[in-house]
Amino acid sequence: MSEQLILDLADPVAPTFDNFVAGGNAELVAALQGLAAGHGRDTGLLLWGAAGAGKSHLLRATVAAARAHGHGAVLIDAPGMLLATDPELAGRNALVAVDDVDAAGADAQARLFTLFNALQATGGRLVAAGGRPPARLPLREDLRTRLAWGLVYRLQPLADAEKAEALRAHAAARGLAVGAEVIDYLLAHLPRDMRTLAAALDALDAFALAHKRPLTVPLARQWLAADET
Repeated sequence: MSEQLILDLADPVAPTFDNFVAGGNAELVAALQGLAAGHGRDTGLLLWGAAGAGKSHLLRATVAAARAHGHGAVLIDAPGMLLATDPELAGRNALVAVDDVDAAGADAQARLFTLFNALQATGGRLVAAGGRPPARLPLREDLRTRLAWGLVYRLQPLADAEKAEALRAHAAARGLAVGAEVIDYLLAHLPRDMRTLAAALDALDAFALAHKRPLTVPLARQWLAADET
């Protein structure tokens, strides 16, 4: 079954800090929780890492936590959305999260540079995510400098045992009873990034419900083979 079909079938669980397995990223998670709560003096935080490592999950969790603390917060899913945002964004929101920052075009980069300065002036915070460290971001120099001023973290990929733990936590959040053998099967037969694995578990659950069968390895084998026939 293709990765895109898995993602299309999935009904994602709302990302929170509680359903994110930190692994070697405990310091990063603590820093994001602090920003969401309004602690610290840093205007910006940049997290970077490979696709599927959990960057988008953490941005959404940070925005949700900031709102739970009573702070204004907004998520910009793609840099192009910066061009459509209200010019007074920084004045109304204490926290702005920008995903895929390294995909920003020239106009979006200019808007992001202005937004960073406005947040700095008003005591707001910017959390950005990308696939590369600051020095390698394909952005204008002054914006790269701004993004590197604050906290910078590389999102460390989970070890296989931690991925299994994360899948068990994901299943528990959805009220699913999933045996270790099913999780091991998914780890052995699918791409190893958590975005795909979690979406696959959701899609497998939908397949099981449609066929009125429990989540087992034979069912998972049938589900994976269904797209190949």
